[in-house]
This record gives sequence, C-alpha cells and structure tokens, in this order.
Amino acid sequence: MRQQRPFRFGVAAEGAPSREQWVDKARKVEDLGYATFLVADHFVNEFPPITALLSAADATNKLRVGSFVFDNDFRHPALLAKEAATMDLLSGGRLEFGIGAGWHRPEYEQVGLPFEAAGVRISRLQEAIQIIKRFFTDESVTFSGNYYKINDLKCFPKPVQRPHPPFFIGGGGKRLLSLAAREADIVGVHLKVNADGTVDASEHTEAALAQKVEWVRQAAGERFDALELNLLVSLVAVTEDRRQTAEHYIHEWELENATPERLLQNPYLLIGSVEQISEDIQMKRERFGISYFVVFDEHMEAFAPGWPGLRAGNTLPRFSNTTVPLRAERCSQSSNEPRAAPTRSAR
Repeated sequence: MRQQRPFRFGVAAEGAPSREQWVDKARKVEDLGYATFLVADHFVNEFPPITALLSAADATNKLRVGSFVFDNDFRHPALLAKEAATMDLLSGGRLEFGIGAGWHRPEYEQVGLPFEAAGVRISRLQEAIQIIKRFFTDESVTFSGNYYKINDLKCFPKPVQRPHPPFFIGGGGKRLLSLAAREADIVGVHLKVNADGTVDASEHTEAALAQKVEWVRQAAGERFDALELNLLVSLVAVTEDRRQTAEHYIHEWELENATPERLLQNPYLLIGSVEQISEDIQMKRERFGISYFVVFDEHMEAFAPGWPGLRAGNTLPRFSNTTVPLRAERCSQSSNEPRAAPTRSAR
C-alpha cells in the first residue's frame, strides 16, 4: 500500500507591474508558508520563467522555484538544460524543473511555430528529457534521435541538486502521463486539452481523475510509491453556502447546461467551508495519492498553508474566511465549463 506523502502547497504566478511588486509577491508566498513559487512558459503570459524565477529565488531564502512548465518546443533541449543547471546553481539548489510537450495552439500560430500532432510533440519531448538528464549527470553528451542530434557537447555548469533537480511533468492523456510516470519525480495529474483548445466535460469528474492516477500507477511500476502527485486548483472559494457560490460561478462563467451539483463535483475546484475544503484535500490524498496542490497567486492568501503543516508535512492548510473570485479566462474547462487558458501547466 502506498504510504501517504506529506502535503506540499505551491503558488503559480504570471507577473507583476514592477520589480518591487514581484519581489514582494515572492516574499509573501514564502511568508505564507508555501513550498514552491511557479511560473508558466507562454508567449502570451506576462513574465517568461527563467529571469522571473531567478529574481524570486534571489529575493527569498528557502522558497523553491519552478517552471510550470517549460514548453519543449520553445528551446533546444541542450540550451534548456544549460539554463536549468545555471538556475539551480544560482538559486542554491532550489529549482524544480517542469517540462511539457506544449498545448496552447494560438501562441504557436502567433509566433509561426508549427503545432504538430500530440504524438509528435510527446515523442520530441521524450528525446529532450533524455538529453537534459544526461546533460545534468554526464561530462558530455552525444545523441542521435529522430528530432535532435548532438555531437560531443560538454556539459557545464552542473546543478547543485544531484543527480539533477526534481523533474515535474504534467498532463491529462495516457501517453503523456505514462511518460511522466517513467521519467518524472513529480507528476501533475491535470485536464486533457484537445487540439482545438477545448476540454471534454467528462474530464471534470473524479472518475476521470482516478483513471489518470491509474495510468500513472501502471506505467510507473515499482517507482510509483516514490512519485509525488500534483493537482492544479483552478478556484479556491471559502464559503458557508457551497450551492449559492456554485450558482454564482455558473452565472459568471456563462456555463450552459451546468448545475451546482456538477460544478461542486469538479475535482479541480475547491468550494466550501474551511472544514469542507480541508476534508476535500484529505480525501484527494487518501483516495488518489495527491499530496501537492498548486493555486494561483490571487488565491494564495485565501488558501495558505500554516507553518506547522509545512514543517510537520502532514497537517492541512489553514484558510482565510474569504472567497476569492477567479477570472473567467483562467479556467480550464470545456464549452460547458470555464475555458482553457495558457496559465495551465497541463500538457
């Protein structure tokens, strides 16, 4: 039986109007007791991850920083490996290295990159992971694959964390989750985004989440117990009236054919009282093995882990008695749910 992992909590942010505000945000995340500060990798987002994460690391003491996640198609893996090793070195060994196959077609079209079939992007990602891991551990890399060729590339600098920073790979489909199960240290179990940017309604159910965890379990084999499972939370709404709050978001998001019951069953949303949300988090760890939860920065004060929980690793977070509204464009859902947005790490 899989032993329960300690809880961890992280914050995903896009940017800030000034250096001072960005630094203040990173320090606030650390002061609130979060374990990680994360930035996605999109042309359409405010800050790209590398410089922003190094700035956050420099402004904090223990806060871990992570890409959530690098799009493999935006950089050659040899360059990305060199950048990541440098980030880990300059942050004092605090990098969590997230990488994915890319999913947001509009930005590919905006910058003239071909948005190839998911199978091609995942195969290319698989080769990139091999190159990056070897860069972290070997003195030089020679590689010949279908997508990348490298000839005697010297590998420096080396990361502080050995053999390498923890790999985060998130996804919603079987093939990508299976790759994550074999190669990652942290697996993000997320919604599967279709090629047209929509998400099927069936994705928003506990049954679908359970199926994804099972795919990870099957592909991971004996290493499954060592994996940390992650969930990206789209909304945190602390309220004493769950139904009324669900009705509010159905109206705000203009959801057709949606019901409060259906919305409240969405495992990617946390709606309820402090006790109800705490029970929900506990259930997700007990039933699915998910112990690492990430929220967006606008929710970080409503959903803030207590210092005892961070140290002991097994208590639930505290919540402020505040409902934080979610911007509609940030929701990652189907035509009958809030829509997918480029801040998502699911690939």
